[in-house]
Amino acid sequence: MSALAKITTVVIDCGDPVRLAEFYSKVTGWEITHSGEEYASLGSGEHPGLAFVRIEGYQAPGWPDDGKHAHLDFTVTDLEEVVGRILALGASRPEFQPGKDQWVVLTDPEGHPFCLTTGT
Repeated sequence: MSALAKITTVVIDCGDPVRLAEFYSKVTGWEITHSGEEYASLGSGEHPGLAFVRIEGYQAPGWPDDGKHAHLDFTVTDLEEVVGRILALGASRPEFQPGKDQWVVLTDPEGHPFCLTTGT
């Protein structure tokens, strides 16, 4: 079956687009392609990009909670080393960690959860 559409960007609601673009740029190594008060984006040119749009009164999802929300997954080579480096960038490590030794859940500076795994 041929594709009807191609994902070009994953857009994340937030309170401070520039702050999150800078954080995820450091996490991914991707270049910030646009940065403004209402919207910021980054990408590598090869993968779908990430973008952040300001929502007035934005409130982050809780982790864990029953509400519906999406999260990003990242593959890394050394889980604990990368967790430490990302925590130093401003992420937080919630107490609830369902992944045992397979993955770690972190939250970005605005509270969006994301996962890190070695993929093994």
